[in-house]
Amino acid sequence: MIHIIDNHLALENRPLLQSMFADRKRLFVDLFGWDLPVVDGQYEIDQFDNSHTVYLIAAESDGSHAASIRLFPSAQPHMLGTLFPHLCPFGVPADEATWESTRLCLPQRHGAERRRKLRNLLFAAMVDVALERGIERYTGVIPDAFRKEVLSMGWQAEPLGPAVRIPGGPIGAFLIHIRPDTRERLRWTGVYPDATDRVAA
Repeated sequence: MIHIIDNHLALENRPLLQSMFADRKRLFVDLFGWDLPVVDGQYEIDQFDNSHTVYLIAAESDGSHAASIRLFPSAQPHMLGTLFPHLCPFGVPADEATWESTRLCLPQRHGAERRRKLRNLLFAAMVDVALERGIERYTGVIPDAFRKEVLSMGWQAEPLGPAVRIPGGPIGAFLIHIRPDTRERLRWTGVYPDATDRVAA
């Protein structure tokens, strides 16, 4: 089940969000070694986890976090525009119809096949949310090997600049266009799951 959380301060959202922040710390800080803020020694929370953020969270049957992704309006100060503008030599796309997608969290405990299913569920939810809310584009910055995979998934997408080497490996920025035919394009490649796959994940 995918939870769409707009209000990160609501008490009913707190347990699931805390579970997500803890998984983010285990994945991005403990495993990947990223230099990110850690709160109370156990939660990865940065300046873009705020009142503007929308979280898409796949939950386990017990209500805990399984996988997640963070959406953020580019009209606000955001990661690509604030921390990585050099990845976009022609400028960072930023307007009311452009949102940023970051912090795709797919914990290692799931194994490769379930991580792939959860990733597809989250990408499908990104498309659904965009079409429902008038979002026309997603941007983001990710490792270049994964960027190549994302750009080839079937949706209309493009790199925003060349890959740039950093200590953890090359990274690059991307732009994904969300249009009425995007769901069908992702179905062609198996990224947009049918109802049976959504239950199985």
